[in-house]
Amino acid sequence: MASSDTEVLVVGAGAAGIAAGRRLMDAHIDCLVVEARSRLGGRAWTMRGNSEFPIDLGCGWLHSADRNPWREIAEAQGGSIDKTPPPWTRHSAPIGFPLSDQTSFLQALQKFRQQLHSRCEDEPDVSAATFLEPLGQWNALIDAVSTYANGAELERVSARDVSRYDDSGVNWRVVEGYGRVIAAHGAGLQVMLGQAVRLIDRSGRRLRVETAAGAITADIAIVTVSSALLAEEKLLFSPALPEKTEAAMGLPLGLADKLFLSLAEAEEFDKESRLFGRTGRSDTGVYHFRPFGRPQIEAYFGGRLAAELEAGGEPAFVDFAIGELTGLLGSDFAHRVKPLHLHRWGVDPFARGSYSYAMPGKADCRDMLAAPVDDRVFFAGEACSRSDYSTAHGAYLTGVDAADLAIAARRGRQSS
Repeated sequence: MASSDTEVLVVGAGAAGIAAGRRLMDAHIDCLVVEARSRLGGRAWTMRGNSEFPIDLGCGWLHSADRNPWREIAEAQGGSIDKTPPPWTRHSAPIGFPLSDQTSFLQALQKFRQQLHSRCEDEPDVSAATFLEPLGQWNALIDAVSTYANGAELERVSARDVSRYDDSGVNWRVVEGYGRVIAAHGAGLQVMLGQAVRLIDRSGRRLRVETAAGAITADIAIVTVSSALLAEEKLLFSPALPEKTEAAMGLPLGLADKLFLSLAEAEEFDKESRLFGRTGRSDTGVYHFRPFGRPQIEAYFGGRLAAELEAGGEPAFVDFAIGELTGLLGSDFAHRVKPLHLHRWGVDPFARGSYSYAMPGKADCRDMLAAPVDDRVFFAGEACSRSDYSTAHGAYLTGVDAADLAIAARRGRQSS
């Protein structure tokens, strides 16, 4: 163990935990970050493996990049920012999806979003599916888009929560990898890897935090584990915090998995183009061809489809992707692709999903989850963000906020 005593203990070394740790370190406060994984970054993870290029198996886009603090951090690290507009902001390749149909779909999607955003704050919170056009031609594909954005189908998602999401519309990428930036920001922190926190005992004058390697005492704890783990009570509190468990249960983690495929004879396809596997159903993948101009395909699967494929492991993802791609591009296309990487976030024991969504009627659970306890246990993570949830920058901002609250609480104790 790096230490058995610290002023502030941060549970989790993802984007929120690293941001909190850095803020505390810069304030010259003794801090220890405890992480269950053997690496930094949490749901941000850049790897190479058998690819010649860095691959982001977790978050990959700097959403709201014009105000995203990770962009400035990436630039300070010497990272390269790619400002190519994302493929979802323009028409897809017309293969299996004529341009006239694409225009009709985009109009239906825009109308759905306008209906949702204009009405849901003034009425009781309902499922986002409520705002679909009855028997609309493109409802299934709009639902598929929800599985990519929310990790869940519209019927499971709070309309009010969706309406609160704040997106500037500026989406950029880090060529060297988003996960790499986030992990590198943890350099210099006092970190204990490979140790899951099992219990935070609040019954004494100081906190007692139990890990597999032993107990750590601390004055303050900042908890940044995923809402799914809190809902499943993988981290316990004594005395118990049933209100936190309830809030976390209202904010389950949706599921969005990425399968990367190598692509031979890539020049046939435009850089940064995409294809929907099938446009008449919600359980379909979307395929991003030649991201960064690389000879690859980034295949994206969300919601129930991703959960079903996870049960079959990587072969199920590969078979499904090749089945959809050959249906569009011909049977010979199967010989042009090979699997590179996939991470199943739903079965990842330290995540249990990709990013949070609020269930209908549960949008205010984000504020409940973020609320401090006894001015010495603070909470952070993307699920705690009211308007930037599901993003790494939302996690960052809540981590900084939690650290600032911890610093204020510490000063209050010292002055009393």
